[in-house]
Amino acid sequence: MAAKSLIIGSRGSALALWQARFVASLLDQSGFAAHIEIIRTTGDHLQTASLTQAGGKGLFTKEIEDALLAGAIDLAVHSLKDLPVELPPGLEIAAIPERENPFDALLGIRLDDLPAGARVGTSSGRRAAQLRRLRSDLAMEPIRGNIDTRLRKLKEGQFDAILLAVAGLRRLGLEDQIAQVFSVDEICPAPGQGALAIETRAADNVYEICCRLNHASTSEAVQCERAVLAGLGGGCQLPVGAFAERVDGGLRLQGVVVSSDGSQCLRVEAVGENPKELGRWVADDLLARGAGRLLE
Repeated sequence: MAAKSLIIGSRGSALALWQARFVASLLDQSGFAAHIEIIRTTGDHLQTASLTQAGGKGLFTKEIEDALLAGAIDLAVHSLKDLPVELPPGLEIAAIPERENPFDALLGIRLDDLPAGARVGTSSGRRAAQLRRLRSDLAMEPIRGNIDTRLRKLKEGQFDAILLAVAGLRRLGLEDQIAQVFSVDEICPAPGQGALAIETRAADNVYEICCRLNHASTSEAVQCERAVLAGLGGGCQLPVGAFAERVDGGLRLQGVVVSSDGSQCLRVEAVGENPKELGRWVADDLLARGAGRLLE
């Protein structure tokens, strides 16, 4: 008798489906069949409000996690940066596959070539604040919709440039649309950006199946970054940047908090070996320097 096909819960956007199919292919390579169930989330319904105004936390994950807890699906695939640091009781991150490029990109025109007052679209307070620090003369405007929708708005002239994650563009074969990729010192990525999370029920054999898809060095880096976010309050819409990478001597972590107008920036860098302890230390140092006031 053939084994049951695992049900993967996913949002319905082109990027979310690419991610779900990628995980399905990894499962197939491990000898497990899987198919995808599309689930619409609160975030998919909100096409005008900014994510921060809408509450941010769990907007793209709640309905999928509800289906997972109810047993309607066996696993969920998320963009890790959209997943709150506190998961619902009974759910666990079983695996984090190897990370794609974690940095942010400008589409339309390079930063130095944008005229004063140019309209730049982004739904991320983190990106907007850090770009304002580089160019305070630009007009930051909210933009919603999937990647194709945002590219269409750019081509229609609604914006002079837009900010997006490199990872999503690469996954959809749209890397040729990138005008400029920002370094970690220019725009520090969101915690977990570029990584996927495979979420399952905790006490479940699917958890054991998915654990084998984990990429160890990616996992330790994003644990470090998410520990910064947890230490600063945990909301995945907070304007917080964190990026960790393996270097000689351990993990090097940068944590960044920028005021919404870009006028104030706190940046802490540290090297350590324990991902969660390093992340908490950087968060504590940011708070000691006044990060709580900027995050208010």
